[in-house]
Amino acid sequence: MAPLAVSIGDPAGIGPEIIVESWARRSEAGLAPFFVVGGKGVLEAAARSRRLALDIALIDDPAEVPGLFGRALPVLGREDVAVHPGQPDEMGAALALQSLAEATRCVLLGTASAIVTAPIAKAQLAAVGFEHPGQTEFFAEVCGMEADQAVMMLAGPSLRAVPLTVHCALSEVSGRLSQQLIERRARIVARALATDFGIAAPRLAVCGLNPHAGEGGRFGNEEARIIAPAIETLRGEGFDITGPHPADALFTPRARQTYDAALAMYHDQALVPLKALDFDEGVNVTLGLPIVRTSPDHGTAFDIAGKGLADPGAMIAAIRMAGQIAANRSAHG
Repeated sequence: MAPLAVSIGDPAGIGPEIIVESWARRSEAGLAPFFVVGGKGVLEAAARSRRLALDIALIDDPAEVPGLFGRALPVLGREDVAVHPGQPDEMGAALALQSLAEATRCVLLGTASAIVTAPIAKAQLAAVGFEHPGQTEFFAEVCGMEADQAVMMLAGPSLRAVPLTVHCALSEVSGRLSQQLIERRARIVARALATDFGIAAPRLAVCGLNPHAGEGGRFGNEEARIIAPAIETLRGEGFDITGPHPADALFTPRARQTYDAALAMYHDQALVPLKALDFDEGVNVTLGLPIVRTSPDHGTAFDIAGKGLADPGAMIAAIRMAGQIAANRSAHG
């Protein structure tokens, strides 16, 4: 299997730190070989802030990675910037964008088996020409897909959760929900659970939108009008899917034993329980793509960058998950 490609993220954030810490823990964490795109000096500075002994091997071809990974962190490309932890600027954003583009090129060409993206600052990237709401939408476009064909799932040891609407105001959620949206995304999630996570018979649970899942129409009619018909259609197709469930009861320990992934109606309905349960190991994985993409489920954390405080757990989990999914897809042919 080809190595994993890691984009450096915003160099003023914690991305470089958690990347070098992940490499330092590669054996104990059981990580597949990976390389970073660009930022040799940034990574060296991050290692100093963590008091890590780090050797970097500059490479011209990802095929060199397996022979180097045990003793040095492979870095593809010579792009670099001066390091100013906690102080994002356009030069750093340009490096983040270059790294993302080249890492994506590697996975599209097959010289990398998956891409793991370190956290970016969307406002900074927008200033250097990044026109997408987030990296999920970027990957959909480069893969030649519609944005809604790429599904964001947050995954941790305790929970997998999918927000059906993502980057929009809460007041817009009801208008964006449709029976077609729920059905299409549920099919993508079920297929990915089988092929990417090795779950032969995936079980899905669907949240209601309103308190108490509408309580028979007293608190809204989206459950009866949109969500329940979608669930019935999917059941008719043979999917193991239940709901709509009151969201305040769906994430208890007992309830989580009854499904493999929860479909939530909006961003915070999915992310609040995931981050409460698995913040230090939460992974953002993009489902429905022909390529494998994961990311730690947290931001750039500019306020603690360069202070040696960032927990690398989510980056380690993202790298491990990318390797596992790539291996599962390879096994499926």
